[in-house]
Amino acid sequence: MNDWNELLPSSHLDTFTRDRLPPKEQWPVIIADSSELKYPNTLNAAVELVDKHVREGKGKRIAMHGVTHIDTLSGEFSWTYAKLQDNVNRIANVLAQDLGLIPGNRILLRGGNSPMMAACLLASMKAGLVAVPTMPLLRSSELATVLEKGHISAAICDSLLAQELEHCMTAGHAHHVPALRQMVQFRSETADGLEQRMHKHSGDFSAHPTSRDDVCLIAFTSGTTGKPKGTMHFHRDVLAMCDLFPRHVLKMNENDVVCGTPPIAFTFGLGGLLAFALRYAASTVLIEKHTPQSLLETMTQYQATQCYTAPTFYRQMAALASSHDLSALKHAVSAGEALPDATRQLWKQATGQEITDGIGGTEMIHIYISSGGDKVRAGCIGQVVPGYTAQVVDEDMHPVPPGTVGRLAVRGPTGCKYLDDPRQQDYVKAGWNLPGDTFVMDADGYFSYRARNDDMIISAGYNIAGPEVEDALLQHPAVAECAVVGTPDEDRGQIVQAFVVLKSGLHGNEAMAVDLQEHVKKSIAPFKYPRKVVFMDNLPRTETGKLQRFRLRQIST
Repeated sequence: MNDWNELLPSSHLDTFTRDRLPPKEQWPVIIADSSELKYPNTLNAAVELVDKHVREGKGKRIAMHGVTHIDTLSGEFSWTYAKLQDNVNRIANVLAQDLGLIPGNRILLRGGNSPMMAACLLASMKAGLVAVPTMPLLRSSELATVLEKGHISAAICDSLLAQELEHCMTAGHAHHVPALRQMVQFRSETADGLEQRMHKHSGDFSAHPTSRDDVCLIAFTSGTTGKPKGTMHFHRDVLAMCDLFPRHVLKMNENDVVCGTPPIAFTFGLGGLLAFALRYAASTVLIEKHTPQSLLETMTQYQATQCYTAPTFYRQMAALASSHDLSALKHAVSAGEALPDATRQLWKQATGQEITDGIGGTEMIHIYISSGGDKVRAGCIGQVVPGYTAQVVDEDMHPVPPGTVGRLAVRGPTGCKYLDDPRQQDYVKAGWNLPGDTFVMDADGYFSYRARNDDMIISAGYNIAGPEVEDALLQHPAVAECAVVGTPDEDRGQIVQAFVVLKSGLHGNEAMAVDLQEHVKKSIAPFKYPRKVVFMDNLPRTETGKLQRFRLRQIST
């Protein structure tokens, strides 16, 4: 049995992440007794995902497909594993030689689902750095929080997304982060752009000999307070997510072709659209801008065997599926939000296929409960992925009988490791990870989702913290006070609904609602804006002044 509860010495010269792991007593119990998880002490995820295949004679296999023009989805190209390795090595040389970064330094990555973004992420890991990928829609205020939390001094950014990050490098700007001293842009023809820098370097790079217990990834997520939490993952965690769910549930192999919508800056996309495919010498189709129609066209054109997206897309694609060839598709994987049974049935009626539902989380890095194919059971997400264990518990962490609603608790080879955050003790109790979901388990070990047991709003696969939207609304000069809750929506699962009290003398109307919505879109990531605005004379509060959110939820439903 692997003892992953005791850490091996770190290879990092910059020990920032190792120094800021949670106190040992707040760690979840790590279980790594599956035969697939016997990794050597020295382990670099990029070597296992890319170099290994080239070394084994698979360098001519296609690793990635993509397009150069994201607006028109034109300019198609493909990279073999040998080409990917060459690009990863050249970028790693830029990181180490041009930027002078040393193992353990954090680097912020900003880009969509493109081969270059993927190569930058892999190069960061190969050089022994800690990759901090960020979603394309984040604004400078959100980026500044990530930069400050991670003590980040360097960034690689898509030139199309550079403006918000440039704000963080501009003295005098409200979101200036002095620590960020270097930014290199890709999708650039300038002399200091990444592509030109790559050409000046060799395609050879010796991977840093990282420990399996070295942090290689910080994935940020927003909690119910709206303050982002950095979840730290080791090299072994990246491989573990590849060696359990896709192996046991998806039965993945080198003939698979994957596509989908989740950003690879999210761990759902990082696994499904990048790491899983590379682990099995398969190929991925990275398209930065998808509609339901274009995703169906992508599945048809590339004869995709796996698709990853949220239930919203499956519902919209079901109406269009009959005119596309989906005969190669083996798994339509859904995660990110609860899958309505009506959506599952729509998809099955349209395609004849079951959706492979799953629940995972940024803290756990990927999916830990799922069933596919003939193991799918109506109304259930599925059974525990081999390698993990789960139970439903009461408030005292005692397991409850089958059929009883309670809190989901999970253990396995991955687990929550927040970056220097006191909320670690809320997520981990008695050695178990508590994702914050209410579940029920039947006598056969099938788990069914009931609800979130916190204030997180999950809309079309995105996690949205109500307080963050409230903060943005309160910056509008017309708003006296406000509250935000999630309200059920047939297409998106939930939508953000804002209850707003305007300042004296102002009146709520459609024009004001639109103005508030546009204000939020410009302040934070646009997908977080309130799709419904309700104007009120006052908000419901207790005698002590506390907001009664449950009353607002009653109004919203």
